[in-house]
This record gives sequence, structure tokens and C-alpha cells, in this order.
Amino acid sequence: MTRRYVPSTLPRLAEEWEREGPEVRDAVVAEDEGEETEYAALMTAADASAQLLAALPDGRRRRVVVVVETATAEGPATWRDVVAVHVDSSDDADPDDDLAWWATQEIGDLVASF
Repeated sequence: MTRRYVPSTLPRLAEEWEREGPEVRDAVVAEDEGEETEYAALMTAADASAQLLAALPDGRRRRVVVVVETATAEGPATWRDVVAVHVDSSDDADPDDDLAWWATQEIGDLVASF
């Protein structure tokens, strides 16, 4: 399995929630399953999420990273492929802060809170 870290935003996640699965464009792929490698991939995707936020009007400014596991590093993903979502804990979180972990069964609640 390949773990991909997909940069996103809360508005994008809310839109994608209505579809069959998240859009996996610009995903960061962890080179191996090592904890440090996966953390580096997560934070690289978080930096890309911050760039997406810069293009949005003022509002909720939380970095979002959707983590998917698929058979290959390319191609679409479904919601069944999602293993977690990581989100800033507040709108004014520091870019060096870790992201909060959300389980797959909590994604609906996360989207509803937006």
C-alpha cells in the first residue's frame, strides 16, 4: 500500500465530502513507512495546504491534510481509502504546530462544523 498525504482546506474538504472521494492532486508520497518519513510527508502536505489557504478569502484558515492509502501512488481515491484527516486545532495555529488527528468516522462531524 502507498500512503499519500493530500493538502486540502476545510472548504475543499466540505465540497469533496459530497463526492465519491477526495481529490488526490498534489499528494505527497512518503518514501517509506518510517515514522520520521511519514511525519515529514505530513508536514510537507501541511505547508502545501497553507499555500492553498493563502489563495482563499478571509475565514477559516486551518491547514488540512487528508491521508489516503491506495495500491499505487497514482490514480483516484475513494473515502474508503482515507485513513485519517489532520487539521489545525484553531484558525490561528502556528505553522510549526502539529495538526490534530481526526478518525475517518469523524470526517462528517468535521465537515458539519465548517
